[in-house]
Amino acid sequence: MNKRFTKPFFTTKFYPITSALMFALVAPNMVMANDYGNLISVTSNSMQQKVSGTVTSSTGPLSGVTIFVKEKPTLATSTDANGRYSLQVEVGQTLIFSAIGFNKTEKLVEGAFLNVQLQESNQALEEVVVVGYGTQKKESLTGALQVVKGDQLRGTTSPNVENMLNGKAAGVYVAPGSGQPGAKGGVVIRGQATLGGTTSPLWVVDGVILGSSAGDLNPDDIATLTILKDAASTAIYGSQGANGVVVVTTKNPSASGTSINFSTKIGFNQLTNGNMKMMNGAELYDYYASFANQSAIKFPRWNADLRDSNFDWWKVATQHGFTQNHNISIQSGTEKLQSYLSLGYYNELGAVKGYEYDRYNFRMNTVYKPTTWLTVKPTLVGARRGVEDRQYSTTAMYSNFPWDNPYDADGNLVGHRSSSWVNNATTNYLYDLQWNHSANTNYEFSGNMDFDIKFTNWLTFSSVNNYRYNTYSAAGYTDPRSNGGESVKGRLTDYRSEYARRYTSQILKFNKSWGKHAVNALAAYEFNDYWDKTLDVYGTGFIPGFEVLNVVSKPERTKGAITEWAMQSMLSNVNYAYDGKYLGQLSFRRDGASNFGDNAKYGNFFSVSGGWNMNRESWFNASWVDNLKLRASYGSVGNRPSELYPQYSLYSVSSSSGYNENSGALIYRIGNKNLTWERTFTTGVGFDAAMFNNRARVSFDYYDKKTDNILYNVPISGLTGVTSVYKNIGKMQNRGVELTLGGDIVRKNDLTWSLDINIGHNKNKLTELIKSKDASGNYVVRPLIIGDGLGIAGSASRVLEPGLPVDTYYMPIWAGVNVETGAPEWYKVETDQNGNQTQVKTSKYAEATLQKAGKASPDLFGGFNTSITYKQFDLNASFGYSIGGKIYNYSRQEYDSDGTYTDRNQMKLQDGWSRWEKPGDIATHPIAKYNNNDKGNSTSTRYLEDSDFLRLRSLTLGYNLKLQQYHLKNVRVFFTGENLFTITNYSGVDPEMSVNDSGAVLGSAGPAIYPATRKFMFGLNVTF
Repeated sequence: MNKRFTKPFFTTKFYPITSALMFALVAPNMVMANDYGNLISVTSNSMQQKVSGTVTSSTGPLSGVTIFVKEKPTLATSTDANGRYSLQVEVGQTLIFSAIGFNKTEKLVEGAFLNVQLQESNQALEEVVVVGYGTQKKESLTGALQVVKGDQLRGTTSPNVENMLNGKAAGVYVAPGSGQPGAKGGVVIRGQATLGGTTSPLWVVDGVILGSSAGDLNPDDIATLTILKDAASTAIYGSQGANGVVVVTTKNPSASGTSINFSTKIGFNQLTNGNMKMMNGAELYDYYASFANQSAIKFPRWNADLRDSNFDWWKVATQHGFTQNHNISIQSGTEKLQSYLSLGYYNELGAVKGYEYDRYNFRMNTVYKPTTWLTVKPTLVGARRGVEDRQYSTTAMYSNFPWDNPYDADGNLVGHRSSSWVNNATTNYLYDLQWNHSANTNYEFSGNMDFDIKFTNWLTFSSVNNYRYNTYSAAGYTDPRSNGGESVKGRLTDYRSEYARRYTSQILKFNKSWGKHAVNALAAYEFNDYWDKTLDVYGTGFIPGFEVLNVVSKPERTKGAITEWAMQSMLSNVNYAYDGKYLGQLSFRRDGASNFGDNAKYGNFFSVSGGWNMNRESWFNASWVDNLKLRASYGSVGNRPSELYPQYSLYSVSSSSGYNENSGALIYRIGNKNLTWERTFTTGVGFDAAMFNNRARVSFDYYDKKTDNILYNVPISGLTGVTSVYKNIGKMQNRGVELTLGGDIVRKNDLTWSLDINIGHNKNKLTELIKSKDASGNYVVRPLIIGDGLGIAGSASRVLEPGLPVDTYYMPIWAGVNVETGAPEWYKVETDQNGNQTQVKTSKYAEATLQKAGKASPDLFGGFNTSITYKQFDLNASFGYSIGGKIYNYSRQEYDSDGTYTDRNQMKLQDGWSRWEKPGDIATHPIAKYNNNDKGNSTSTRYLEDSDFLRLRSLTLGYNLKLQQYHLKNVRVFFTGENLFTITNYSGVDPEMSVNDSGAVLGSAGPAIYPATRKFMFGLNVTF
């Protein structure tokens, strides 16, 4: 029969359009759409037939298995939720069945039915890993990276994925921030590689570069998270990969039946006060009574009755907070259209009263395949985050006297500077909280229109196109009757900001194998720009109760700004493998950024790496080794300054630069047209091994990161009105090792016990510093003294000096207590005529010598996780640890002050501490005096403590119910305890480093500490 007479009346070249129309008309019944496509295939070739069957494994049907025709790879399908499939083929053709974690299987088509059982493979070899701008099989990787699956993150209850990374990957240090709801942690990968910019890694979500934060990403939407560490992994991101890269892949739909997943967590949280305990009324009275100059105490209420005045400021400000986290997702799909929809809600009432955080999330991921050569992947993501803030004072929880009661005898709040208070110079913040409050709201929306065009089975064009919009608003109300509003008759504040970020990358991908050769390559163009606008308005003078700026009698301040920047890049990457044994990779990227002048607008970055799968050699006879790979890499990444236009000399036109109500301009910045890219060159070697059928696993890496042209905002004389200028000031080195060990200690049918340990060690050193003129006009290297980031006068300083870590503390060295007098002592350095230096004790703080005094970063850090599964029960524990770092406990300067501060409470002496009382006493603490001026609480190593700790981050007990008879695929109930205990000698609230608002890790703890919280959560996961 002539085939042209068997075609339908419409032409086949319009099939993609008519198919789409048919799909829209018969969407409720997807089988009709499939059958229609089959009709065309059958009538166009009488030699074809439909083959169908079921794909199973040893545990049952397999969904999502890819099946394609070997002779014509563009003919493909996948199994549904019950493992069923059907496909039009010719008799005698071969079907290839493949799925992650299973051996690829080929079957000859001999009839209309073909059932296949797949055999499990060594998943460590078959696992596909998401890397820069693509995916690779784990066995073909040449770079150092670590994959954390979404389920491994969710043992910790947090709205921020940064905090969930804590202890999950070797070489990744996470400072968890505070226990305040919604607080973000700070992430540092392989040490601090810059001074003047962010130390946070680059976050990439579904191929879109977000920047140094994950934003309002819902952790429940995460499928996998890949941490890229070395040059082979990060160089493809060029100037944005200097601090490492975190690549996030969200959950995507598959061609299977409808699946609905619901998860919920509900529980309470409470504050953990660490080792710092404050004195009650009796203890504080006894402390004052022990002062050597007790006769100097003159305040009116000084008598023994104070022992019975014991108001608990901690108790009045704290509560059992409440946390809830609910998520629902729906995924469904056919071969042509797959969709994933998720909705999430997170709410937390703070354990410090008066603070509530909530967040709503939604995500819609869609994959549409109108033809075999085109895949369209639209995505829509949104989040709303809100805070209501009437928070009780965390400072008052520690500092307010237990002798001072905020309520009078009738239970009414006393006013400010109450005569009934011992500290009658301060305010009663509870009085202000009757009226004062603030709130902020953030909306974030992101949309993608991505598509892939498959030219051949080895050449694909991928386009990623994203638009992200964020709007933030904050408002504050300070009542005219409150302490802060009295002098201005009330204050209203209104802050608004919005930003938009556009991102596009156009990628040509090549993936082909022939004989023993395999090449995976890409070339791409990328563009990224950013725009934001802010408005900041204050108004004063209004009638109590009104909260709109229209009612104020005086505009106090009006500020606003617009910021813009842009980047464009060209990049390429080639991976080559010979016989699966010898691996090579080359990458190159050229970035152009608006942060530099014309002489340094573009920077070039590269990497070269190689790998050797030794176990694939014919002479390798160790059958108990599943895989053994050696890796080596070298390459460069870069960094830009945090300032937008440091290359230009700028003037500031603002209200502060005007005169007599006339506008004016003042010099704002001295430009540096020679400013250039900060570059980090990394050398790395490592190996990966799996043994005994993947029962034992080990991964080891050594790296040497050298950063040159360090960008820093260098302080200069303020004679011109400018106090700093951006310069490239020197060189830095980070050198370290990472070790990951894992194993299944017990692996039986009903019982599995696994243990995974990760260890990170990093040694940082400033190797070179820019020279500056001394008094004689000679160019010399002079150390730079900088702050610790706490922003409090009198806190610790740090020193930038070649040969030292960049987080080295710089302060007088504490020498203890004078045995005879009880006076505090420090060391001063004396130099004799021969230049020999000796350390001499002195009780005069002004004579003490500033010296180098340890570093903030730890020597060893990481975590270990263990999991036990017995039948339907599972028990999981996650620990974190840190060894060898220092933390400056500034809070002790105020709360352990030997009587210097008489307007605030004091902390109890801890085990091993003692107070000097008489000559001959060997004590840790000097003599205590009222209004002590011995300077014993001044900045020194007295308050520099070890930050070593071991913490049980989470402990989860779960049970899986078998309820398939009720059409429930999985039901799991569990109970989780988080932050259950911490073993540490640190005398403060929390030995883990805090972070500032921009995510920078701090090495000091201030007085207004929001402690970490302990959570107890009940959870339920249901899939049907």
